Amino acid sequence: MPHLSDDQVRDLLPSPARAVELMRETLLALADGSASVTPKSQVIHEPGGFANAMPAAWPERGLLGMKWVVVTPSNRAQAKEMIDGLLILSGADGATRATMGAAELTALRTAAVTGASLDLDDRPITFFGTGVQARSHARVIEALGRGPLIVWGRRPEALEELTAWCDRHTPDLELRTTTDRAHALAGAGVVISGLPIGLTSSALTPGEVAADATLLPLDYASVAGAAISRTGTVVADDPVQFEALRPLKHGEDYPHASGATGDLLRDGRPEGLVVAQNLGSGLGDVVLADVVARGAGA
Repeated sequence: MPHLSDDQVRDLLPSPARAVELMRETLLALADGSASVTPKSQVIHEPGGFANAMPAAWPERGLLGMKWVVVTPSNRAQAKEMIDGLLILSGADGATRATMGAAELTALRTAAVTGASLDLDDRPITFFGTGVQARSHARVIEALGRGPLIVWGRRPEALEELTAWCDRHTPDLELRTTTDRAHALAGAGVVISGLPIGLTSSALTPGEVAADATLLPLDYASVAGAAISRTGTVVADDPVQFEALRPLKHGEDYPHASGATGDLLRDGRPEGLVVAQNLGSGLGDVVLADVVARGAGA
């Protein structure tokens, strides 16, 4: 049974365009119930620290596995990584096929789910945030030919670092950066948000964006808060998981999801504002892990 490091996983992951195709199939499977998933199971191991177990199975494809993610805030003081993770991939017979680092896989999965969701709206895109997900999303948006990409961030130095990274890694993507939030939102049809989870000062208000905008949050309610979400249609990659997390992560006043993102991909986007919550389903991780394992001969 092989164990693949994050560096090995990076080399074996599918292209961003192929990952988007796979995540579209995954979103449809989550919508029609052909996959078996459960909400993230969480334990607390230190103040502010937690670990999530994310099992998933897709019997029709012989896919079975689980991602284990640990968040340890105290590591910051010791100059260690705060987040670590492991993907365990099993065969249809229950035998373990491979284990692998989960960081690179998770970054691509998250951005590829967004990429699949972009089928709902072909208008200009604005991204909130300058972290790891800004980079992985830049790769996907370049692969889809969906530029220009406007990125908003608070710190000019972070935007400069992102620009330098994109110059090297996504040279065909037209990137525009700004610290002016209103400028970033002007003309945006799609807003992808990757700010820290739990912010209370960054939520959009009705009127800041078009009344028929598409919001694709990675940060729960930090940007797509309850006030603006109540003005439109809310869906989620995994509605069962969304409802389990909604009171804790979004707030009791946050609207319920009316269905799955896959429902809209299959049936079409409704009129008005749409919020498609990207919570991160273990099924997407297992689908990408299968590609990695096959590339490694497992």
